[in-house]
Amino acid sequence: MSCRRQSTETFGSKQWLIFYHESMKETAHKVGDLMGGTGTLSELEWNRFNDGFPNLQINKDDAQRLEKFYGTCLIVSFHTPEVIFEQLSLLYALPRLRARNFRIILPWFSTGTMERVEQVGQIATANSLARMLSCCPHGPGGPATIVIFDIHALQEQFYFSDSVLVELKSAVWLLKERLMKLKIENPDEEIAIAFPDDGAHKRFKSKFKDMPHIICTKVRNGDVRFVSIKEGEPKGRHVIIVDDLVQSGGTLLECAKPLMDMGATKVSCFVTHGVFPKESWKKFVGNDLIHKFWLTDSIPTTCSQIKDQAPFEVLSLAPLISNYLAGLAED
Repeated sequence: MSCRRQSTETFGSKQWLIFYHESMKETAHKVGDLMGGTGTLSELEWNRFNDGFPNLQINKDDAQRLEKFYGTCLIVSFHTPEVIFEQLSLLYALPRLRARNFRIILPWFSTGTMERVEQVGQIATANSLARMLSCCPHGPGGPATIVIFDIHALQEQFYFSDSVLVELKSAVWLLKERLMKLKIENPDEEIAIAFPDDGAHKRFKSKFKDMPHIICTKVRNGDVRFVSIKEGEPKGRHVIIVDDLVQSGGTLLECAKPLMDMGATKVSCFVTHGVFPKESWKKFVGNDLIHKFWLTDSIPTTCSQIKDQAPFEVLSLAPLISNYLAGLAED
């Protein structure tokens, strides 16, 4: 695995040593490029024994000099259960190697949609994953900090124990930057932000104070459920539906239909996490309802599947991660 080496200067220069899971290589290299001389990517061998269990090896030089860096960052991806154990193994090891200011960048908290127990016997796996992450040992500077982007339910931050710190960040700043470019390209186009339900509106409305809002809602008519426009005016506007994640995509498409019926000139979508189980992203390819679909690289397996597939465009989290490590992060 190739890496970009930088010499460590003084502790006060805030040099970061950056580790990453092999699935996050592209994102990590972008972070390293953006950080310039303050970010060093570390080599790590993600091998397996013949029985399938992980055989991991940190670069020896890096393992011996961790404490010389201002901070250590680990960019992980828990996109399938199969890759969680090997990443937890590294996560537990780095503080014991005296990693300072340990930051764990977990873009997608993958069990976040299973946060409630609605009947006896259900397991809230969001709590289970939080407990696993909370077992991270302390390093020379104290507890590790876990950074999560657009966690599905804000209360999940309280599933973590007091042995780690949790910082919740949002990726909607990437969309706002993209919208600024759209405004330059199409100065006469009016853009409105739509939310698929009241929950999304309450969560993201403060990020779009200067733009018109549209709220969708699900209505039941007998045994039939459909989406209608609860509030806002889509007519003559490019409407962008914003949510934290997409699974099958059915809700987004159901929202797009009444928006177009009520006169929207275009309907686009933005989600931070494109889960898309069973290749459900394919229902958006060639679909005239959706003009553009923006999502981040929080789930690398999805990014590899939708590469060069219209209407999708991936907005990398790398600028937000590099700004965070530099102390310039947005909320």
